[in-house]
Amino acid sequence: MSYQTLEVLRRGHVGWLIFNRPDRRNAMNAAMRTELRAAWMELAEDNEVRVIVNAAHGPAFQTGADVVELAGDGIGMERYRDSLEAFDLGFTAWHLGIDKPVVAAVNGICAGGGLHFVADADIVLAASDASFTDPHVSVGQVSAVETIGLLRKMPAEAVLRMALVGRHERMNAARAYELGLVGEVVDPPERLHEAAQELAEKIARNSPAAVRATKRALWGAFEYGLTQACKAGAAELVSLWGHPDQLEGPAAFAEKREPSWKN
Repeated sequence: MSYQTLEVLRRGHVGWLIFNRPDRRNAMNAAMRTELRAAWMELAEDNEVRVIVNAAHGPAFQTGADVVELAGDGIGMERYRDSLEAFDLGFTAWHLGIDKPVVAAVNGICAGGGLHFVADADIVLAASDASFTDPHVSVGQVSAVETIGLLRKMPAEAVLRMALVGRHERMNAARAYELGLVGEVVDPPERLHEAAQELAEKIARNSPAAVRATKRALWGAFEYGLTQACKAGAAELVSLWGHPDQLEGPAAFAEKREPSWKN
């Protein structure tokens, strides 16, 4: 499928979903929101893709809703009322229930709705020149879903500060690393995509079925109390018993060779 606002690539077992509106700092217009659902599902349904990297072309990663579009067409945020009230957003892997691992590779500015892609990724790499800000309240909007997601990754006060100060403050990559918003800072910034591909390839060397079940178990823990989460995790663990990878993994280890996994 061809896209106007995104680029979708495959590099071995790694799929890339790349924001491609560099002239608009990769802001999400209506077309991008529609295309994101299709692009995520394309990669999710491709059996050769084991890991997805979410990245960007241009000097910015993702700056959220295209405010110029919102201000100029007389519809504004009302276009999204039905999807928000039904909580059918569809523009991140988490929204769509995709269980393949997602690595976000953040360069430049990540702002507002762009924080969805950081909050909903499994692992976040940031270029050393990356920065983060949440301008919702500065343009008369409520900061909610993406910053609620960030509460899983970083201290509540840091999230509140970002949400309440708005566009008047930015968090640099080093501070984001200190607070747990990102897991690795890549320097020089030009190595970001290379580093993301290297990490994704490491993940892709593991059993795809085991990786997906592990992701489901760990993300499911956010929804439950401790005992319920562990019971659900145990169910994911047992669900893989009898899968061919359960025999292939130990055999490859014993024979000192790379395993041949089932997709």
